[in-house]
Amino acid sequence: MKKFALITGASGGIGQAISLKLAEEGYSLYLHYNQNQQGLNRLVDRLQAFDGDYIPIQADLSARCGYKKIVQNIFSLDAIIHNSGSAQYGLLTELSEKDTEALMNLHVTSPLLLTKELLPKLLSKGSGNIVVVSSIWGQTGAACEVAYSAAKGAQIAFAKALSKEVALSGVRVNAVAPGAVETAMLNDFTEEELEAVKSEIPMGRLALPDDIANTVSFLLSEKASYITGQVLAVNGGWYT
Repeated sequence: MKKFALITGASGGIGQAISLKLAEEGYSLYLHYNQNQQGLNRLVDRLQAFDGDYIPIQADLSARCGYKKIVQNIFSLDAIIHNSGSAQYGLLTELSEKDTEALMNLHVTSPLLLTKELLPKLLSKGSGNIVVVSSIWGQTGAACEVAYSAAKGAQIAFAKALSKEVALSGVRVNAVAPGAVETAMLNDFTEEELEAVKSEIPMGRLALPDDIANTVSFLLSEKASYITGQVLAVNGGWYT
């Protein structure tokens, strides 16, 4: 029987790596994206090397009720990977109400309500996994990313709380907290700034998207069958 996983933000660097890893492991995939149609198309082309069903779903999770478009397109389900996200830089005093609402919808409200709607599909099977891709800043906070840090911290609290609620039902819930990852999110950094970040990381390099994908894969596997409510920090020792 086919296993199905929903990956939000599948068109981005981390999302594509997770998609390819899970497809390699035999999952069929619901591939959520918002604006990056080209990235999604490239991903689907690469997925043809595997023997699964790959179903694109477009939805704006930063918009109120945007998550409902995903719910309408999900049938069989074994895993949810909440990976959608975008950074927001600037002083808290410069933050607009509109941007705050969009940020919280994308990182907190939409994942929570999407999980609420899809959770019965996992509970009815008595098994399943939910993995939230949070951030190092959800663990320790970052100046000039106060709202983003707050949203990522809320994701971690969500994973911890939900894990206790569904543990007896056979559903596991965990979070991954990446540090700095080589994706488009760092495109605005200069070479000097990136070198400065690397110098702060004990392992001396940025994470690769595959580092995050491998962690998600582990959490979905039977090797992690007794792990729930945990946050796996994938940050090269940057924050411990």
